[in-house]
Amino acid sequence: MIEVLIYHMHIVGGLYAYTKSWQKGSKKEGILAILIIGLLFTIGWALTGPIARLIFPKAWNTVYFSQDTLSLLLLFIPECFFFWQFFIKDK
Repeated sequence: MIEVLIYHMHIVGGLYAYTKSWQKGSKKEGILAILIIGLLFTIGWALTGPIARLIFPKAWNTVYFSQDTLSLLLLFIPECFFFWQFFIKDK
């Protein structure tokens, strides 16, 4: 269930990045912002997935918290830093 919340935060973050990049530049920059966020998400999840499987035993999986949830939470920390550096902080 926590995964759904994290996915929704990614959608809202992608819309924010698109809108901010589109207002400062063009629609192409907005699309590039979404693609960069998607690329970071897919590569990051592929890297944090095995780490979560090492930390969190499969026997502890529940409906609300599983190995995938832990990997998404581990991914959330560097994504927040990335998002802050490139989209929120004014240059």
